[in-house]
Amino acid sequence: MENLIPQFDLSICIRLISSVLLGFAVGLEREMTNKYAGLRTNILVCVGACVFTLISIYGFPMVSVTGDEFGTRDTARVAAQVVTGIGFIGGGTVLRHGATVFGLTTAATLWAVASIGMACGAGMYGVALVTTFLSILVLVSVRFFEKNVLISSTKNIMRLKIALTCVNEKSNEIYDFILEKYPKLREISKKQSKQDENITKINAVIDINSKNPIQDTYKIFKPVEGIDSISIQEYNELLGK
Repeated sequence: MENLIPQFDLSICIRLISSVLLGFAVGLEREMTNKYAGLRTNILVCVGACVFTLISIYGFPMVSVTGDEFGTRDTARVAAQVVTGIGFIGGGTVLRHGATVFGLTTAATLWAVASIGMACGAGMYGVALVTTFLSILVLVSVRFFEKNVLISSTKNIMRLKIALTCVNEKSNEIYDFILEKYPKLREISKKQSKQDENITKINAVIDINSKNPIQDTYKIFKPVEGIDSISIQEYNELLGK
């Protein structure tokens, strides 16, 4: 029977290198948006899918169960498991907090990257290149559309943590200002500083829907009198983003 395993020639190298480059292209977009599944994850998923496809095509010789000269060979058997196997990796990126689910886009991206790797392994460079281009286009353009057109979408809501210090005589006024400005705030606390009895610390967690949430929040607190220092940062660890 003919040995179907090819020499490690230039075509195999091109398929592997193309999977690295295309996985890098998608992973770069994920890395630039500070997602946990970034460059390394997307590159390895793409290369792994490519290698499994190569093994599926070339790794098993033709086998005859009946002993005849012509046997049967299922070239898609190993490659098909990539489709289901990638679900385990994608499932690890999906996180749930309360009624909100995060990481679905990252999981879908890994699924698409695996398909790009399989296309590279099968030598379908046109399909792999076009899929990469369309995937990046969707990730970038839809995000821009959501932020600039669908401004009221809940996806644009960012949770911020505000930590400020103020003089004691202004603490109640600032506390009431926060309650009035953010009636649906997540949490708020006020306590006297241990280092200075004349200073009060106020911490609050708010949800804000804005193109520039941190900058806009600083502008809101800028005219408030009595604030000694203020720190505003994303509070995404609670959301699992």
